[in-house]
Amino acid sequence: MLKKLQKKQISIIAGAALFAFLAGAMVSAPGIGRSLGQWLKIGKNQSEQISEAHKAKSAVFPLVSQSLPERAAKLAAIAQSRSPDRERARYLLASDYIERTQAKKALSLLEGLEKDYSLLAPYILLKQAQAQDMLGEDGKASDLRQQVLKQYPKEPAAVKALYLIAQPKQQEQAIAQFPSNPLTWEIIRKRLQDNPNQPELKLILATHAYDQPGIVGVLDQLVKQPNLQPEDWEIIGTGYWENNQFRKAATAYARAPKTARNLYRTARGLQVGGKDREIAIGTYKLLVQQFPKAKETGTALLRLAEMAKTGKDALPYLDQTISQFPEQAGTALVQKAKIHQTLKDQKSANAAWELLLAKYGNSDEAAEYRWKLAQDKAKAKDYVAAWQWAEPITTNNPNSILAPRAGFWVGKWATALGKQQEAQTSYEYVISQFPYSYYAWRAATILGLNVGNFNDVRQMNPEVIAPQRPVPTAGSETFKELYLLGQDRDAWLQWQTEFKNKMQPTVAEQFTEGLMQLARGENQSGIDKISKLEDRETPEEQAQYQALSKQSTYWQARYPFPYLQQIEKWSTERQLNPLLVTALMRQESRFQPKIKSVAGATGLMQVMPDTAKWIAPQIKLDSKTIDLEDPNDNVMLGTWYLDHTHQQYNNNSLLAIASYNAGPGNVSKWLQNLTKEDPDEFVEDIPFDETRNYVRQVFGNYWNYLRLYNPEISAIVAKYSAQQPKLPQ
Repeated sequence: MLKKLQKKQISIIAGAALFAFLAGAMVSAPGIGRSLGQWLKIGKNQSEQISEAHKAKSAVFPLVSQSLPERAAKLAAIAQSRSPDRERARYLLASDYIERTQAKKALSLLEGLEKDYSLLAPYILLKQAQAQDMLGEDGKASDLRQQVLKQYPKEPAAVKALYLIAQPKQQEQAIAQFPSNPLTWEIIRKRLQDNPNQPELKLILATHAYDQPGIVGVLDQLVKQPNLQPEDWEIIGTGYWENNQFRKAATAYARAPKTARNLYRTARGLQVGGKDREIAIGTYKLLVQQFPKAKETGTALLRLAEMAKTGKDALPYLDQTISQFPEQAGTALVQKAKIHQTLKDQKSANAAWELLLAKYGNSDEAAEYRWKLAQDKAKAKDYVAAWQWAEPITTNNPNSILAPRAGFWVGKWATALGKQQEAQTSYEYVISQFPYSYYAWRAATILGLNVGNFNDVRQMNPEVIAPQRPVPTAGSETFKELYLLGQDRDAWLQWQTEFKNKMQPTVAEQFTEGLMQLARGENQSGIDKISKLEDRETPEEQAQYQALSKQSTYWQARYPFPYLQQIEKWSTERQLNPLLVTALMRQESRFQPKIKSVAGATGLMQVMPDTAKWIAPQIKLDSKTIDLEDPNDNVMLGTWYLDHTHQQYNNNSLLAIASYNAGPGNVSKWLQNLTKEDPDEFVEDIPFDETRNYVRQVFGNYWNYLRLYNPEISAIVAKYSAQQPKLPQ
């Protein structure tokens, strides 16, 4: 039975009595000190829609998240049973034995398995070869790899055999047949070390490995080669562009075929590079002339307006954008209105704002304009008008970042007007329509749900159920099997060989690529790649994203759970809510242990070296022995400091989190100058944009971890979503 979160009943009333913002009343934290296994239950969330893998009721897949010693006996039992999973169990257990250099045990499980488990047959033969290598049986290992080449010459697994055989003829075959396989890239790099003057090999890396470390150096060498073709320059330009080398990209794209994209990137690279301003303007104009209907042309017109010498000079470009590119008309109208305001032509400015609302009311710019007017009305305490301006955002602009914010504040303003039922309906609407948002958490808090508040979330210790790996939405059945079995190295090699559409991936491919990056510990790029799916623009892609985003597996991939042991250990030690620690860690570093900020903040919780030196003697450690890139050391210090900020502010997590970002000095000033009666108004009035967003993002992260992994809250949110309430008019 899962332990309930601490219960807290809150009625919907306005003012300080609702929030006890700085009351700081401490309730003893329930259940602090439990083990990782008690806090984090491994299993399938019952609210999850059954996938194809779960339909098979696999007994092996749930064991992938366990350590090798933990799962050994369970796998052995399955391997010896008549279970339909026995072949999977044999393969995974054999892989574990190889990891522990127990080759004979591995071979006893692998012998003949390629016949019974045909989906992974070439990988089984390669495992057998690996075990034979460990036993010193080089001849047998070589024969097994040759068998892979003979029986499975077109399978991605063949590249591994070609790589390990390491004969020039086989290497040529890998380069010709499998250029997108990372082992092929290793073959090419070794050849380039011996003979750098091989531009054809560098072009293969530029084409297929443009997102790998060291590629910029390869591109820098490649541009020195004579006789490059326009298509080659496009490959080089794309490589530079994807690595944010915009000035170099512009130079390359200038020699590439004259497409709309290439012309735009030439001009934009020159503009960002800060040089050749007139050439950039000329290139934008050439794009407008040669490709008048291309999507890039609308953006080029906005850039021309941006680079115009005067506001009046910019207006023709903006008018052309408005008349010809409706998707970018909102941006152009805002710029036009601001120019007219600068020119003291309020009549023309008002006309632009009115057109924005009347014709482009679904644009993000229209949402931003409505929200600004709503805020102005609210500051003047005209809550009726604020409500009227904000309410359309939730329906006209449901994909805007402002939509959940507007819906939540409609509820707050309804409360201020004494309309309790309308307020409750507004909060329910936010939870149902925008369950992923920070404002859904704030709405849930006001509704009295068991989700914690700013002044008590620290001591809560919710149990969660960690999910199994989701079935990837793209890739072969072989790849999916390897991924679900946790064979991440082989899964990555298989996927990279199959994934030949990197520059224009489908929604399914991009999600799968994100999953694969997460599996490899590349958490920042994995989270970002999955998150950016919401930016897809075509109706078909948007529909695919919307369908994917309705599945909890999508959100669980955006909010993963790495470094569980360190989080549990130090959250328990500091008596901190482990989900709050996870939320802060996700915001600070995206779970990258060696990442560094410009200021020198290091690792998962972005601890400054000077802060580490200050903390060390207080916990009786020598600062010289601390490694901020070590996850355990980093989380040890980061949680100590988070506990420290909580103690400074009577365990109010809002102020503690704000202080973690902005420092105690700034928070002290804000407490003197900002309203303290209503924490939501306090958050809105934080003068630092970075800290204001940081607070919302950290608590939004906390809410997402809670709603995705805690069965109680997951079920409640699902119930609200099923009700589909309507926002009060």
